[in-house]
Amino acid sequence: MKIEKYTLCNMLLLALAAYCIIAMVIEGPIAQDLTYHNFTDQAALWGIPNFANVISNLGFLAAGLWGLGQSRKNLACNDYKTAYLIYCLGVVLTAFGSSWYHLFPSNGTLVWDRLPMTVSFMSLFSLIIRDFVHEKLGRKILIPGLLLGAASIAYWHLSEQMGAGDLRPYFLVQFLPLMLFPVILICYKPQYGHRLYFVLALLFYLLAKAAESFDSDLYQALGPGFSGHTIKHILAAIGSYYALKIFLKARI
Repeated sequence: MKIEKYTLCNMLLLALAAYCIIAMVIEGPIAQDLTYHNFTDQAALWGIPNFANVISNLGFLAAGLWGLGQSRKNLACNDYKTAYLIYCLGVVLTAFGSSWYHLFPSNGTLVWDRLPMTVSFMSLFSLIIRDFVHEKLGRKILIPGLLLGAASIAYWHLSEQMGAGDLRPYFLVQFLPLMLFPVILICYKPQYGHRLYFVLALLFYLLAKAAESFDSDLYQALGPGFSGHTIKHILAAIGSYYALKIFLKARI
């Protein structure tokens, strides 16, 4: 019965991944919407343009540095250290890349926002697969996943230079793990990880994406400094913190 259950779960993951890939192929090229750069809260403070959207990235820096501090003694499994450290580094670099982008919003600076995020996405995906689904598979996909993430940004940037641009590979890198994570939560039992923190990490990330969609509405409701995009950064940083806690000892 156990073998049948996990065989069914594996098939479900493969089917969902195949569906997402085929859907993206059928969709055709997806260009970057230039209105994306027109954030509601553009107020400057202390000479820093778009201050709230820049400074709110400190949450990523705090989460990533905290995670690095925990890596020496508090990892639940020391074999995960490489992928865990890469995830921490991705979160730290996201703080700098996103800050740079929000100082000067454009497609060119957006590259440096998204590139470190792919490091975070792919290293976390490797860790989740390794702990919840299949240890050997999760370990093996780390480097190819990181290369795929970087390639998705390179492809988008080059396609921008040659024409309208195409975000499909980047969307797959970002959203395919997100589509698979609920199935993994339901179907698989972790070796060392904590389900509660996995749920919280996923919840805060989804809340962050929702806040991003209501950038102007939240700004109108809450006032300067609390636009949807600023709140997105805060929620996503909290999600990163809980993602780190998945792989730490229970007492942390």
